[in-house]
Amino acid sequence: MKYLIKHSEMDLLELSKDAVICAFNKLIELDKQGVKQYVFSDEIPKEVKARADTIIEKILINKLLVSGLSILSEESGLSKAESNSTLRFVIDPIDGTVNFVRGISNCSISVALFDGDLPVFGVLASYPSGTIAWGGNKIGAFIDNLEIKVSSIDNSEKGILCTGFPSRFRFNSESIFRQMNLMSEFSKVRMLGSASQSLLQVAQGSAEVYAETDIMVWDVAAGLAIVEGAGGIFSTSPGSCEYALDVIASNGLIDNIGD
Repeated sequence: MKYLIKHSEMDLLELSKDAVICAFNKLIELDKQGVKQYVFSDEIPKEVKARADTIIEKILINKLLVSGLSILSEESGLSKAESNSTLRFVIDPIDGTVNFVRGISNCSISVALFDGDLPVFGVLASYPSGTIAWGGNKIGAFIDNLEIKVSSIDNSEKGILCTGFPSRFRFNSESIFRQMNLMSEFSKVRMLGSASQSLLQVAQGSAEVYAETDIMVWDVAAGLAIVEGAGGIFSTSPGSCEYALDVIASNGLIDNIGD
């Protein structure tokens, strides 16, 4: 077990854990109350916006504001702090909103700390399973205090790919061909409806690769940090709009993914 980040960053990690646990407890309450209202975005027709997202976002931001750092959130954008620190939080109140409102599999409450464009650590609360995962390059990766590691499979033909079609995915012949070519490299493909949950599968060795185009940074921020902490690697390139990324994350043993 390694803890090489600064003492102040350890404090921010504990703050982040507390924030996601409080938000998770609220999500249980919202679920019991049937707070599942949602609408489709006018700007991005396939993007779902739920009332629960804004409620959970408020809890996370209120908890994290004491840090004095800037916060980038899916729902409200970038809230700049007065400090000149290069550190900032990147949060997604519910990654996998459709999973939550329609009762499909796990979704995540996601908090990550970035230094510039690089993740320091990430924290995920999985709903409804209740597991808390966290990790980063300098601290390792854990689920409920048990250390996790990426898999040792080094052949894509024996591996599992987690992927998806985000709201901004452009369904044209070129993008579909590229996606099908990628998927054909693996023995199995899984689409979980949540980028952070997909990355968590890579981190805990249940899958070998996660790849998605035009996914938003808040969807992957915490998961990328956890994959690094578990011994994996990732690469990103700019997507089609601000905060969008093309992402590949893996156990570090499978090369030339998608080539």
